[in-house]
Formats: sequence, structure tokens, C-alpha cells
Amino acid sequence: MEEENKKGTVCVTGGTGFVGSWLIKRLLRHGYFVNATIRSDPECKRDVSYLRNLPGASDRLRIYNADLDKPDSFNAAINGCIGLFHVAHPLDFGDKESEETKTKRAISGLLGILQACLDSKTVRRVVYTSSASAVLFNGNRDLDIVDESSWTDVELIRSLRMYAGSYIVGKTLTEKTALEFAQKHGLDVVTLVPTWIHGPFICSHLPDTVCISLALIFGNEDHYKYLVDTSFVHVDDVARAHIFLFEYPNAKGRYICSALEVTIDKLSEFLSARYPEYQIPNADSLKDIVPVKFSGFSSKKLLEAGFNYQHGLEEIFDGAIESCKQKGFI
Repeated sequence: MEEENKKGTVCVTGGTGFVGSWLIKRLLRHGYFVNATIRSDPECKRDVSYLRNLPGASDRLRIYNADLDKPDSFNAAINGCIGLFHVAHPLDFGDKESEETKTKRAISGLLGILQACLDSKTVRRVVYTSSASAVLFNGNRDLDIVDESSWTDVELIRSLRMYAGSYIVGKTLTEKTALEFAQKHGLDVVTLVPTWIHGPFICSHLPDTVCISLALIFGNEDHYKYLVDTSFVHVDDVARAHIFLFEYPNAKGRYICSALEVTIDKLSEFLSARYPEYQIPNADSLKDIVPVKFSGFSSKKLLEAGFNYQHGLEEIFDGAIESCKQKGFI
């Protein structure tokens, strides 16, 4: 217990999500005390047993209700923490709300959280979870690989009226706001920019990125276009990267987190060989798909800092499929 106390307490926002819940699992394993925030649930109807049952949770996990549209609601969870992992973000790919509404909520929530970190005098670093969508759509089609210097052109996204456009705009503007706040106020903020996150999950719902990544198994043809040329990263490597950046003394700015790239042809071949029990479409039937390109991300900065990826394609898909089986999604 003495060693655990030395680790201190950190806050994780968005604790019930795919990344947030796995990050909590990892932080507890690393010996941290964790204050997790979840969307307000006054009547305690939401099942968060998968968090409360994590190893170490009974002694070192506390759960708080907080909402991005009520920034002050995060204060109690942040108070006394040495670090904050801001994972929470409005998820509404179907655009039930306007882009302006969701982006305003994300940014106002972020600013309130960062101010609380500044006021706490105890938070030594904030790690913000961004998205590859904040670097990918820069309007330069001649770039084969993008790095941390690339920013998505939000006006381009708006003009294209593309699927999940409001999410892309929101993530881009929120990450920029986080870095601008850090520079203006002297708060230590680093951002992690993961690509397509895949793998096992402990949350109760089927994560969107896992659902899309398993499209060839689920037979969801609408999602094939996202897999034509894709960069994957295991959720555990994403969680480990968050902790690495929190603990790495020289961390600064943005860090892309992308472990491997695969084409849909290779993915079809891999899945057919590894999981013969599923009817996987062959390469010929996939050749005419118009792609949505996700590959070509450089992890050089993160790797040169000393981080190492631990999970390959086999573990990514084995873990995702096993979680789907356990939870009845397959």
C-alpha cells in the first residue's frame, strides 16, 4: 500500500467508454488511485459494475457524476489529483444534435476542466485524448504520411458534409483549444492522437470502432469502405500510451499513436485463415469499394520518446472477438 500511495490520485473523464474504462483498468494495475467521472446518473440506473469489479477498484477507484455541459461538476473529481486524463467527448456520429451544440459542449467542458486543474495546484499534467481525425483531413492529398504537424481543415470537413463530420470538427477544435489553453496559462497539457482503436473491451456496449473494424465478420457492407486502407492500434496500447505520456518527463505537444497498417485484401486473407468459422468476403468481392483512407500515420515521435507497442493484429482481433462472444454481440 505504501508504494500505491506514492503513485497518487489521477482523474479519468469518460470512465464508462471504450478507452476510458480500459485506461482505468491500466491505471489501477499501475498502482494509481483513480477518480473516474461518468455522465450524471442520479438514480444509479447505469450498470458500472465492470468498473467497480476491476482489480484494485474496491480500494482505489471512486466514481463521480459529471457532465460536459456543467463544467463545475468535474471539480470534486479533480480536487487533490496529480494528473488528469480527459477522454470524455460527445459521441453522436448520426448528428442528432448540431455541430455547433456538440462542439460548444466539448470546448466549454474542456475549458472548465482545465481551469479546475490549474486552480487545483496539484495537477502536474493533463493528457487529452484526441483522434486521428484531427490530423488526417488537412486538404493535402499529396502526403502519404501525416505527423503531428498536420491539422484537419475544419472548413473542408464542413464543406464536404461527410459522415461524422461534426465529430471530426469537434475533436479538432477541442484539441487545439487544449493546447492553446496550455500555452496561455502555463498548464502542462499533452495530447494523444490514436488511429483506429480496436481490441477487447470491458464496457457494456459495443464500441463503434470495434463494430466497424469487425465489419467483415458482421457482414456490414456499409462499413467496408473504412477498412480499405486502415491504421489500427490496440486499446491496451492506447491506455499504456496515455500513462507513458503522463509519466514521461519530456512529453510536449501532440503524439500520434498508430501501431500498424493493413489493407482490406490483407485483412480478408488474415481473417479467413484465422477464423474459418466466419464467412469472410474474399478480395475479389471487395475490389470495387470506394475507400475512406485512414492509413499513413507516423508514430515516430512517440516511439523516439521510448514507447513500444505490445500488441499485433492477432491480439487485436482475438481480443475483440472474444469480448463480443462474452457479451453476446456475436
